[in-house]
Amino acid sequence: MGFLSLLMVASMPVVQVLLIGLLGAFLATKNINVLTPTALKDINKVVYMVFTPSLVFFSFAKSITLQGIISWWFMPVNIGIIFLLGSVLGWVIVKVLRPGRHLEGLIIANCSAGNLGNLMLILIPAICAEDENPFGKIDVCRENGITYVSLSMALGGIFIWTHTYSLMQKDGILREKMMLNYADHEAYQIQTVPLLPEENVSENKQHFMEKLKPTLHRIVEELMTPPIVAVIVGFIVGVIPWIKSLIFGLNAPLRVLQDSLKLLGDGLLPCIILILGGNLTRGLHKSEIKTPVIVAIICMRYIVLPIAGIGVVRAVKGLGLLPSDTLFAYVLLVQYTLPPGMSIGTMAQLFNAGQEECSVIFLWTYLVAALAVTGWSSVFMWILT
Repeated sequence: MGFLSLLMVASMPVVQVLLIGLLGAFLATKNINVLTPTALKDINKVVYMVFTPSLVFFSFAKSITLQGIISWWFMPVNIGIIFLLGSVLGWVIVKVLRPGRHLEGLIIANCSAGNLGNLMLILIPAICAEDENPFGKIDVCRENGITYVSLSMALGGIFIWTHTYSLMQKDGILREKMMLNYADHEAYQIQTVPLLPEENVSENKQHFMEKLKPTLHRIVEELMTPPIVAVIVGFIVGVIPWIKSLIFGLNAPLRVLQDSLKLLGDGLLPCIILILGGNLTRGLHKSEIKTPVIVAIICMRYIVLPIAGIGVVRAVKGLGLLPSDTLFAYVLLVQYTLPPGMSIGTMAQLFNAGQEECSVIFLWTYLVAALAVTGWSSVFMWILT
């Protein structure tokens, strides 16, 4: 598969995102005024409560099996490594460039949470459709690729709606406090609150269980978000064959549920991109994000993480811990090279946590993604073949 062909394949999903984003920006202009701030907020609630759980449940319940959990055990580990490395790199950016406390979670989220489903759902089948692809027969490659990507999307949802959700929620709380009319002393205290609050002397004297209650409450609250509930239910359905056969398959009695979930899930991506485009019109004028921060995020996502990914995957493959299918290793490598996940924009809108800054970051990271994903995809294929 030549570089130009790969460039067309890799850039296609990115161009789609940019085109729909531009439409969202156009609909949010003062002359058109369709995507008003109120409309954006209402659409985002529908995305959070309906579209995201539908897509997560559909992809997880359909792709997960007990055999798959055993064979593909390294994929959740790989995604965990990506989130860990990305969080550390984001933390370094925050400490060096000091963008503001209320933007720390957003920056760490954009460094750690990649678009682990939607882009690969276009990229991987498109590569398999090429006669010169290095992964075998077209139909077998495509079927395996969609299975791997569906699992990647579902597992990514777990990490995004726990780790990233927590970061964005804290940003939203900080921003809300900073907007209140506090006294000078209180305002100063708010600006110096870290992402992980430190305990004071009085807190140290509290009973252990009393200190544990807020933490447990927050964990339960995060686990009860609609996307995570969808993951849990999807996992149960996926690993119990007789329940799965009722919903999924050509002859499933309740196949209408499968089709309905897919129909709702398909509405997720265009709605998120329209929201991001609508916020972009304000973000270009009101964004507090600085150019060095954007450059640092791009370098971390498209230089440092892919290099680290090559080291991790080659080491694991060398130890014989991966399945023999080369496409599986390729999907693992691509996971290190993706632009930030679209769900970050949903959370930014949900918690009023840097929607404008998030839109600006997305604009530049997705523009660079066309070349970055193409270049690294060529490198990964060369390494694996």
